[in-house]
Amino acid sequence: MRLKDFDYHLSKRFIAQHPVNPRDQSRLLVLDKKMGKIAHRHFFDIVDYLKAGDVLVLNNTKVMRARLIGKKVETGGKIEVFLLKKDENVPLLNKEGIKGRFVSETKPPLNLPLGKGEIEGVWSNGNTTPLSAQGGSAAGGNPSLSGGRKEVWQCLAGGKGRKEGLKINFARGLKAEILKNNGDGTWNVKFNQSGREFMKIVERIGQVPLPPYIKRERDSVGLRQLADSLQNDKGSYQTVYAAKSKLGSVAAPTAGFHFTKTLIHRLKNKSVQFELVTLRVGLGTFAPVKADDIVKHKMHAEWIEAKAGVIRRILKAKQEDRRVIAVGTTSVRTLESVFAKIPNPDNQFPIKFQIPNPKVNAGKNKTLRVTRYAPRDYAGWTKIFIYPGYKFKAVDGLITNFHLPKSTLLMLVSALAGRQEILAAYRSAIRKKYRFYSYGDAMLII
Repeated sequence: MRLKDFDYHLSKRFIAQHPVNPRDQSRLLVLDKKMGKIAHRHFFDIVDYLKAGDVLVLNNTKVMRARLIGKKVETGGKIEVFLLKKDENVPLLNKEGIKGRFVSETKPPLNLPLGKGEIEGVWSNGNTTPLSAQGGSAAGGNPSLSGGRKEVWQCLAGGKGRKEGLKINFARGLKAEILKNNGDGTWNVKFNQSGREFMKIVERIGQVPLPPYIKRERDSVGLRQLADSLQNDKGSYQTVYAAKSKLGSVAAPTAGFHFTKTLIHRLKNKSVQFELVTLRVGLGTFAPVKADDIVKHKMHAEWIEAKAGVIRRILKAKQEDRRVIAVGTTSVRTLESVFAKIPNPDNQFPIKFQIPNPKVNAGKNKTLRVTRYAPRDYAGWTKIFIYPGYKFKAVDGLITNFHLPKSTLLMLVSALAGRQEILAAYRSAIRKKYRFYSYGDAMLII
């Protein structure tokens, strides 16, 4: 498929600059993916479309203040450094992937480097899932890497005079040096702090990493209004269920913005089931597609986690033919990444598979016994790219925002509901003057 197949025109006046308050007062476009019918409601009306037994899967990641504003030591000029992830080329790596051991502590893997090639998920018993053809290795558990070295991060850098060797000063004594231009729009930047102290400073001096289409400029508003907007963004650009222990995303899972604690309570009272997974949002989610043939697009890796209990309960829901509805494209990609590793090629539930019977001698006459699949905690990197033609393994429905033209997110929702159906829904939303993108209105695909 061609990139132009996912293009549409949107006037700038439809790009939401501020969230709706209360959150659940946003508008909701409901798309019946089987019938193609569209309804226009408000988000609090989602109670009418969800039923007892439905499973909502939410991404509980928390956004870090990844946007750092500093001054170049040489000239004093302003420069912006946008944190993406800890760099892969640190001494804790060998050429196969990660050297060292994961620990089972529930710490955010902010210091975890990405190994060479695509490192996929690991189960909590320490066994790795199959690795990509590029190679790589990992060992199980939630990662935490020790070491007192200064941190090197893969970053975006904005402003004039970006170059290797450039030294930068930030507030509170944080210093950095640009080590390398990676040639893909990112830069390797070394900081003079590491670990918890580094993150503590970042959370104090960093700014909320709003996308570039949300404007917070002094020229457009008064200083007082600008200060109020920036302060409000600290709360608005998080979901109400973001977990402190899951700090590390550089963009928000925005479909979750529409939920209030009251609305969640109402849905639970209706026996809607809530489950939490984690995808720490990085460049993989928002990097633009540049290849004309979308199949050639390469996703950047992002870290995902799913507890064994969550996987088990979702499997039970599938077995009972109950709907699994993802809240946001990041939840979709997490679920589909995990379910891709489950031995269920026919997508049948309950899952049963055959293993050798240890009581029978090996050989041609060995027998097989059938066993049920037993989930374990899952954690690892994903590069999953979902576009039309993809066969969904876990997700039946989706709550999402309206996405940018030609984006991987638009391709994902098109895979679930059909490209023509999605573009028709977008045209309807534009006619009805919906608000688009991160702080915009919502869409329910069922």
